[in-house]
Amino acid sequence: MICLTADLHHMSLKTGNQMHSDKTEMSLAGEFVKMMESRNIRGSFFITGKSFVEEWDEVEPIVKSPNVEIGGHNYEAFKPELLHRIWNKFTKNYNGPYAYQYYDTKKTIDIIYAKTGKRINIWRNHMYMHGINTESVLQRLGINICSDGVMKNNHNLKKDISGIYNLPINIIPDHEHIIHAERTPEWIQQWQKRYNWSDDFGSDSYYVDEWAELVLHQLKENEKQGKLSVMIIHPITMYLADNFTSVKKILDYIQTKETVFMSSLLNIEEIAA
Repeated sequence: MICLTADLHHMSLKTGNQMHSDKTEMSLAGEFVKMMESRNIRGSFFITGKSFVEEWDEVEPIVKSPNVEIGGHNYEAFKPELLHRIWNKFTKNYNGPYAYQYYDTKKTIDIIYAKTGKRINIWRNHMYMHGINTESVLQRLGINICSDGVMKNNHNLKKDISGIYNLPINIIPDHEHIIHAERTPEWIQQWQKRYNWSDDFGSDSYYVDEWAELVLHQLKENEKQGKLSVMIIHPITMYLADNFTSVKKILDYIQTKETVFMSSLLNIEEIAA
């Protein structure tokens, strides 16, 4: 069983990917959704709240697709950055104080409901920034599942004391592990030297075809062992890396397996219990 997820951001965020692309992030996500639809693949898309205000024309066909489930991804993706860096330095909480995190989460939930009429119940913080108040804020606002972080050996919903579930990614992520856009080997080397970054899959980055082979191997191993795969795809990363060539091979494999919306895993959990 495979839970395919994607993170989508408003263009005014001006990410490295966005600055290197000749197409908007949402238009590329729209192309990716069509690939999913043609293969009858379901996916859970975590989208920033500001996207629904600034780019509704491109967001609307994505969120209206029967193959897409909507999740929240903060409102402005932790902008202004300086403010969050200050909070992190003095409180070790990049997400900000409880009241701010509550406001940001509610604002995101509210704009999604205003535009779509849908109440979301899944969430992923931008950059997987999981703060000390994350569970309590999300639980209070009706979110059932939070998908922050990367844990390659986590294949099940984990219930928090607050009552919500955590479900991290367990397949090697794309953006942080693919050489693309500004992420040249030289850039990555400097970045590693400065931040000493790694996740549960290590610190290496790969050319997209190598990365795709790792993804397919991990998906097949999980399937063989009857384990849930939770994966992340950024459509704009796939476009910049090789114009969707490698991800189409991944989708061709995924279409032969059962794909599930993240929220539907709650029903599976209840049946198992």
